[in-house]
Amino acid sequence: MSALSRSSWGRVIDDLGVTLLDVAYGRIDVDRQVGGVVIHDPLDEPVYPPGAVVLAVSLRDADELAELVRHAGDRDAVAVVVRASTDLTDAVRAAADTAGIAVLGLARGATWTQLAALLRSLLAEDDVGQTPAESLGGVSSGDLFAVANAIAALLDAPVTIEDRSSRVLAFSGGQEAADPSRVETIIGRQVPDRYARVLTEMGVFRDLYRGDAPVVVDPVRLGEGVSTQRIAIAVRAGDEVLGSIWAAMDGPLTDERAATLRDATTLVALHLLRIRAGADAQRSLRAELVSRAVDGGPDAQDALGRLGLAGRRVWVMATALAPRGEDGSEHDSIAERERLTDALALHLSAVQQGAAVALVGDTVYGILPVADAPAEDRSARLAEDFLLRVGDRIPAVIGIGRPAVTVAEIARSRAEAHRALRVVSERSPRHRSLARIADVETDSLLLDLRDLRSARGDRASGPLARLADYDAEHDAHLVDTLTAWLDHFGDVAAAAASCFVHVNTFRYRLRRVAEVGDMDLSDADTRFAAMLEIRTLPRR
Repeated sequence: MSALSRSSWGRVIDDLGVTLLDVAYGRIDVDRQVGGVVIHDPLDEPVYPPGAVVLAVSLRDADELAELVRHAGDRDAVAVVVRASTDLTDAVRAAADTAGIAVLGLARGATWTQLAALLRSLLAEDDVGQTPAESLGGVSSGDLFAVANAIAALLDAPVTIEDRSSRVLAFSGGQEAADPSRVETIIGRQVPDRYARVLTEMGVFRDLYRGDAPVVVDPVRLGEGVSTQRIAIAVRAGDEVLGSIWAAMDGPLTDERAATLRDATTLVALHLLRIRAGADAQRSLRAELVSRAVDGGPDAQDALGRLGLAGRRVWVMATALAPRGEDGSEHDSIAERERLTDALALHLSAVQQGAAVALVGDTVYGILPVADAPAEDRSARLAEDFLLRVGDRIPAVIGIGRPAVTVAEIARSRAEAHRALRVVSERSPRHRSLARIADVETDSLLLDLRDLRSARGDRASGPLARLADYDAEHDAHLVDTLTAWLDHFGDVAAAAASCFVHVNTFRYRLRRVAEVGDMDLSDADTRFAAMLEIRTLPRR
């Protein structure tokens, strides 16, 4: 996240006020610049950019809230956001007066995730450098909120701009003047399912996307919570439907209103295309910077500087889609990998300011700054939390390297993260889906040795070769028996259970292992050699 933002408090309050945020106490300096969003974590001190908005998630204790307000003021924050139902004591108000910041209330029904996403979209973050200012139709390029406000002013009605999935991309001010359903849509950033189903049944989406004329929707047919007429029009780029514009206004659809909506679609289409192009360009640039930052080459230091991570203590994590299916194959289309990248970037940006995430090849790399010694513990917690959040929707595996500062150390951390990732990728699904390199160093070395033997074309030799040949001829399962016995440290009962055979059958097979392989299983060196041979032979 950039330390500075081009967004002022005036714009933020105009766009989010009443619908999501209300000033609970203090005064808003409309000209003051908002520099970023910070989520308060009592167990881990976040880094405050100048002009931060601090989200006091789940904080209701009056003394703790007063202390947070004072602390935020000391770090040049502009506001602290609490739940609207939070009681502001005299101590909290006094702290706000002393700190010179405002305390805002988050509307009932809105989530902290929604607020953080909306604030970040308004702040027009640019983590990889400023781009030349552009305008479309007199509005800053890609600023959909400003476009929505401009259309609303022409129509004298609140407006939303939505994508093909009825997700709200931007909205104008004055939404509270419509009806409860519109406020619900804004808070959820999505048309509620019950209304979307009715609109589908009425054929509104069919008519909307087939033609280029505005569609009028009778509020009575939409059901409870809707009292204002809706007028919608599709936004197109050639034959492609990019989204739609929705206005909440009563009265007839006059020629003037229809013409205004048609003209607006052209402007909105240009902004949506600009946003898409900008997102693609930014994704490519960020991938290039992260790739250079972790490879340790001559451009690594410059890349770290452009990412805002030069000279900072960081750790590297490597993430990939988890193997699926009996063959261990990955359903890793580009779309799925990009979906994983976006999900990880959103998760880390919400909890760790300054994190850089990008898809490089088939692997998603994250570079995260750390400030204290137990960095690996924190990295594992963040990774575990991400895997729990995405669950089966985006099955993933994660490897974590050691903390690093210099270019060489960061390249080493990247290699360690990738090695740990490979270990967890080859584990069975019942094992954990993440690992720190410190915890799987031996497993990683065994994989490296297996690669070396594969490159040399090594084959089984000595006792293991004799066992394998005997198995091939007699289907005796001697290699499996030896492997199970070694894996269970000589516990015959446990080894037999893992092979689904009776203990006496397993003991007989174990005697055959010693005889056929000409092995002294009581000798430690023999056992070690057999285990190393089994673990490092290239898989057939």
